[in-house]
Order: sequence, then C-alpha cells, then structure tokens
Amino acid sequence: MQTAYRVELDDFEGPLDLLLYLVRRQEVDVLEMRIAEITAQFLEFLEVLQVLDLDVIGEFVVLASTLVEIKSRLVLPQAEQVPEELQTDADPRTELVQQLLEYKRFKDAARLLEDQSAQWQQRYPRLADDRPPSGNDPALDRIKEVELWDLVSALSRILKSNTDTAPTSIIYDDTPIAVYIERIRDRVLAEGRVPFTAFFAGTNLRSKIVGIFLAILELLRHYSFRADQPVPYGEIWVLPPKPKADPFADIPIVPVPSSDAGDVELP
Repeated sequence: MQTAYRVELDDFEGPLDLLLYLVRRQEVDVLEMRIAEITAQFLEFLEVLQVLDLDVIGEFVVLASTLVEIKSRLVLPQAEQVPEELQTDADPRTELVQQLLEYKRFKDAARLLEDQSAQWQQRYPRLADDRPPSGNDPALDRIKEVELWDLVSALSRILKSNTDTAPTSIIYDDTPIAVYIERIRDRVLAEGRVPFTAFFAGTNLRSKIVGIFLAILELLRHYSFRADQPVPYGEIWVLPPKPKADPFADIPIVPVPSSDAGDVELP
C-alpha cells in the first residue's frame, strides 16, 4: 500500500505557509484576504494532504477549524438581545492576520538570506577540496522553481478529474516508489521535459496517482530534477537536472605568442 510512504511535514512548512500561498494566489494584501474563499480553498488542500497521509496533519486541521470559525463569526450578525456594552466591533481575523504577517516577515527574510548566499557562492565558488566532508541532509532540500503548493494544487485537480472514473471496488497499487522514480526519470531524460499531467494520463487509481506524485516529489527534492511553471497556476513542466557548469569556463584563455627563435625554455 502507498500509505506506507509518509510525507514529512517539514517539506510542507506548515499551515501558515499554505495560507500565505492562498492569499498570494488571490492577488490581494494579507490585510484584505477574503476569508470565505480562503477557507474553501484551504479545505480543498486539506483533503489532498489527508490523501498523502502526512506524518502530522493536526496543525492543518486546527487552522482549518480556525478559518471556519472566523468565517462563521463574520457571517453571523450581532444578536440584538446582546447588551451594547458586551458587543464588540473587533475583527475576528485580526489575530490570524498578525500571525500571518509575522510568518511572512520571517519567510521573506529567509528568502533574502538564501538569495544572498547563492549570489556569494556564484561570486566566490569553493574549490573541490573546500567542500565539507559530509553532504547536506536531503530532507532539507527545497523545490526552487515551483512552489510545493503549486504541485499539490495540480495533484488536487488530477485527483478530481481522474478518480471520477475509478472502479467502485477498492484497489491498492503496491508498486514501490523506486519503480515510479526510475520510470519518470528515464522519461524526462529521454524527452527533455514532460508536462506534470502527462504522468497521470490513463490512471484513475488514487493510490497509483499518489505514488506517481511522491516519485516526482523525490526527483525534485533529492535528484536535482526541476519543475517550471511558465504561466502562473498553469501547466507544470518537469525537467532534468541542469548540466554541471565548467569550473574553468570563466577563466580567460591567454594565447601564447609564437617565437621565431625556437623553443622557449620554461623556468
């Protein structure tokens, strides 16, 4: 069963990261987020995360409950029988907005530090013997070109469209993730780039769809494969790793002048 493979929460960065992604997708400021629309979208993502069988799903459920409560408080008018001194005009979104703004500040600062670090490494590349003896923990890798939530959103659309024709009886796909990784890797290397949705064509088993998704995720996180989304919220393309740069490519080649006096003895 695919449920034996569990996704670590660290890869998803928590519910506030999803909430910030949804706000950006609305193309509005955090202070102006539309709570009803955000709540509906958050619940849709929560369904997909439950299918993926996350190690820790509780924090997402808690935030989903908070969003539903805020939505209810915004919809329900103040009861007329409540004494005026007990009524409040406080916006129920205030505390959540403050948490989201604080999270956004930390995330922006972290992204700035990552960009500066990347620029520094490009300007002052390390020699081979300067590298640390042990590599980085692969669990700390991050998907760069496409946000993880873009991939989860694409998976949500595939689950809705493909599983409508799924058989009524429950069938589990027990294909190892390593097999999917090898198949997807070979296809991407052969074709150069492959649309994300193409990997799921003709597949209506939910367990198989999840297995393919996790294999793509592993290639992006651990094997330097890349994902590109030319149009915001459009098709995602899976690409092979970038060719390794020549460390001597930027060193100018100085031509040695020819001499009529014969061979020059080197010191």
